Amino acid sequence: MSGDNWSRQELARFLRSRRARVMPEQVGLPTGGGRRTKGLRREEVAVLAGLSPTWYTYLEQGRDIKPSVQVLDSLARVLDLSEDERRYIHTLVHGQVTNPQPLDGPAWSGEVMGPLVGLMNDSEYPVYATDIHCNLTAWNRACTEWYDDWAGYCPEHRNMLRWLLVSPKAKERLPDWERVTTDVVARWRSELAKWPHDEGLTARVAEFARISPLFATLWRRHDVQEHRTITRRFRHPKRGLHTLRMALLVTPDEPMIGLVIHFPVPA
Repeated sequence: MSGDNWSRQELARFLRSRRARVMPEQVGLPTGGGRRTKGLRREEVAVLAGLSPTWYTYLEQGRDIKPSVQVLDSLARVLDLSEDERRYIHTLVHGQVTNPQPLDGPAWSGEVMGPLVGLMNDSEYPVYATDIHCNLTAWNRACTEWYDDWAGYCPEHRNMLRWLLVSPKAKERLPDWERVTTDVVARWRSELAKWPHDEGLTARVAEFARISPLFATLWRRHDVQEHRTITRRFRHPKRGLHTLRMALLVTPDEPMIGLVIHFPVPA
């Protein structure tokens, strides 16, 4: 069995199992009338999801059709899927998750990420947490030496990309400032494609274009680059020019929060 065929059959089996789990009263349907089907009927799922009953039947039969992201999310709503289950059907159909939401568990930006950065407070190298908006949500003491004292900024200006664009300290600490900024904008643009419904991101783009001609120019270029481990040069006030390697760690629990860790480049 080919990979595509297996995915279609697995999606069909999964949808049938989730449909059997949803009781009619959960979606406002009557429970009487000699109902023999456990859970919802196929045509009921189709109508509630705004689909053709025949088309949905084909889907449960594993036919060679490919539902859109919107259709999958509509089915997830009707079948009361958890975020784990919603991600699963997206992966089966498209090979990746679109617009992932936080999984059940601690809030990484508060309950976990802050204490995790705190554990690295004695490190001589920077560690910081940032969200999809580039907001800096936590950082260790070393960041004040290698980057800046972000605690001195008002909360709405504690943003890595904004800092790069407007802070004189960014040009002072980063000898390759323009290349770094170009790289961050390209990586941010690539990341934004995963969150098409986040209006806050659209507002951030407009804000950055308003305060920075460089950002406006870079944004019009449409350069994109995926996140990867990179090196960055710093002009440290005591150590002078120094190169560090940077790695981004992201947890599936909270895909909008990332931990950026700096460490020495091996000799």
